[in-house]
Amino acid sequence: MTSTFPDISISTERLVLRPFEEADLPALTDMMNDELVITWSRAPYPYTHRDARDQAMRLAPAERTTGRGIVFAVAEFLTQRLVGIIHLRNTDWKVLGTEISYITAPWARGEGYAVEAVLAVARWLFQDQKFERMELRTAAGNTAGQQVAQKVGCISEGVLRNAYISRTQMEDGGWTDLRTDLIVWSLLPEDLEGAPEQRDEGEGISVFPTYSEYTDWR
Repeated sequence: MTSTFPDISISTERLVLRPFEEADLPALTDMMNDELVITWSRAPYPYTHRDARDQAMRLAPAERTTGRGIVFAVAEFLTQRLVGIIHLRNTDWKVLGTEISYITAPWARGEGYAVEAVLAVARWLFQDQKFERMELRTAAGNTAGQQVAQKVGCISEGVLRNAYISRTQMEDGGWTDLRTDLIVWSLLPEDLEGAPEQRDEGEGISVFPTYSEYTDWR
């Protein structure tokens, strides 16, 4: 089996999951400066247009070409407005397992876009790519991200204690790190048999990387 994902797009009833485009950069910058994204992701703050360009145009494509995973820009099918991001990462090509993370833009929350996008990627991963496991991690206080996992059909496997650093906003408007637990979820091919075919309301931010494991982030 190949050790890289194909360079493809995935379409659903309302969405297209595709590589980032230049036109996505302003919306990506706005989305990553949202308070919930700052809280639950490890994205740099403030997140600049330069950060967006680096992430979308250089680091995201490298995830696929190096075999680490694949990054999808999630956009509305009709308008191409950026809805969010789906990232498959930490891919193990021998085990055929990978970890998914996602972010939903503030304006798109509550529309079921996160569930729709995650299900589309899961079906493609299991049916077309013949993977056997998809893992998801959510911070203990991130109830919206956990709701997406539940609606998709993920099974909670346990808690990694004190395993993540989120952020909390202080009275002066600044941000400080806050250590928290991680809930580990998994989805297997057979779990999709009971997954919803129709959209469901939900909004989501899972544990989302900033590619900080790569020394050339900045």
